[in-house]
Amino acid sequence: MKCIVGLGNPGGKYVGTRHNIGWEVTAELSRRGGGPAGKSRFDAITREVVLKGVPVILLEPQTFMNLSGRSVGQMAKFYKMSPADFMIVCDDLNLPLGKLRVRAGGSSGGQKGLADILQVLGTDAVPRLRLGVGRPPGTMDAAAFVLAQFRKDERIEMDLAVATAADAAEVWLADGVDSAMNRFNVSADPK
Repeated sequence: MKCIVGLGNPGGKYVGTRHNIGWEVTAELSRRGGGPAGKSRFDAITREVVLKGVPVILLEPQTFMNLSGRSVGQMAKFYKMSPADFMIVCDDLNLPLGKLRVRAGGSSGGQKGLADILQVLGTDAVPRLRLGVGRPPGTMDAAAFVLAQFRKDERIEMDLAVATAADAAEVWLADGVDSAMNRFNVSADPK
């Protein structure tokens, strides 16, 4: 069993915000897996799908971002899953808008939902897929920035990034984290 965890905040006012980009990726993966109805369990919405021949649970914690570890911990305990069985999909302020970064582990990089998951699982060896949401302009507060909607000119790029992130998650499922890193971690745009 594998699990792809999309991070976000529950509630209509957070739909389409930078912080909820993880949920957009799990929604795309759900669509690719036949769009099953979600179930409420593990303090989350879950959807069971098969992607690239692999059974996977798509998990969207409903605990608000900073407590995302609660859902992941409950699921890990119930299914006796190892940290390597999870792929955490989250926003990243330190990546340019629309850029992806797949990692097998490492620090949270200041992403509080990811930090909570690492703390609950007791390791930083948890695969993650970060989606760049850009930097706050000027002196804008980072928290306010990630809770803001994408501008119209950013939305097209982010829709493409969500589809590419879903592709990367499918490669992780089928071929492992190293393959996903090799295919989707691009250090610079081709000229």
